[in-house]
Amino acid sequence: MSEPSAAPPAAAARPAAALRATTVATAVSLLLVLAIVFGSRFLRTFDAALLPYAVATVFLAFGVAYRCALRLSAPASRALLRQRRRALFSTAAIRAAPAALSRTLITHLGLRTPPGARSRARWIAHQLILWGCLLAVLITFPLTWGWVTFTATGAAGPGYELRIWGFKAAGFDSLSFLGWAVFHGLDLAAVLVIAGAGYFLWRRMRDRGSATGQRFAYDMVPLLGLTVIAVTGLLLAFSSLFLNGGGYGFLAVLHMVSVVFTLICLPFGKFFHVVQRPAAAGVQLLTDTARRTGQVVACRRCEEPIGTAPLAAGLRTTMRDLDLRLEEAAGYCPRCKRLLRGSAYLTEVKKGFT
Repeated sequence: MSEPSAAPPAAAARPAAALRATTVATAVSLLLVLAIVFGSRFLRTFDAALLPYAVATVFLAFGVAYRCALRLSAPASRALLRQRRRALFSTAAIRAAPAALSRTLITHLGLRTPPGARSRARWIAHQLILWGCLLAVLITFPLTWGWVTFTATGAAGPGYELRIWGFKAAGFDSLSFLGWAVFHGLDLAAVLVIAGAGYFLWRRMRDRGSATGQRFAYDMVPLLGLTVIAVTGLLLAFSSLFLNGGGYGFLAVLHMVSVVFTLICLPFGKFFHVVQRPAAAGVQLLTDTARRTGQVVACRRCEEPIGTAPLAAGLRTTMRDLDLRLEEAAGYCPRCKRLLRGSAYLTEVKKGFT
């Protein structure tokens, strides 16, 4: 009776990588809890009514840290991270970094993609969702954690004080334009999100190409979650302003459930690319910096440029770590790889074999 074959190294490493990722994610969650406790001055400025939102952000931190740690445990990610760190802290890279960093932040983070890369309508919709969600996060997360509070300066007057970690940061009149913008920032964010998500929902229902390859849980649920959050948030404001609080309790619960569900599911769905985007921008910054400093690799056969030296070195390291025995392939362009593969077939398998 033959003995069972040993498990592949990659399969054997998965449980250990998952355990490390869980440990890292737990540590990040605990750090966030401690930051909430200390940032709210030992919960003195923490609003107990916002506890479900705060718990959801802790789960969000756990999921994001777990996915990132698991991704970085892969040989390719580790090699790329080493190459990126080595390249970015070199003397030439530091000299070229200011211009390259500004360009990367604008095109790959601020504007997501250059305007001509996709259709103008899709680009605008992406911008609406991006800036709407970013505005909502900048407002709600500090409020949820108790880091930011608004305190009335008097019982009869419209004056308010903005306090950060318990210290006064600014004062403003709630009846001024600044006061209106502060207290209606979430409404503006909701309008932006509804416009962007509504376009993508309409496109996925009407465009045959999008509808063919979409998956409901992966493509539609995140958009529906954002839409429900934005619509219920606007309805809360509408109930307070025009209905004297009618239906406010039901809308508040529905809004809370939709927010908590979306935050918990975000690390494991399509919107995780929000977290991945800065990493992709880092790769682009590494590529631009390497090109500006002359670190370009040419094909060993046709001598055409095929990429940057840091990325090629990372590819060779990954192939070596995975024992693929294809390190030499990193030195050829795709066309020459096809030609060499065809020549090998003719030599080894004989010409005319089908």
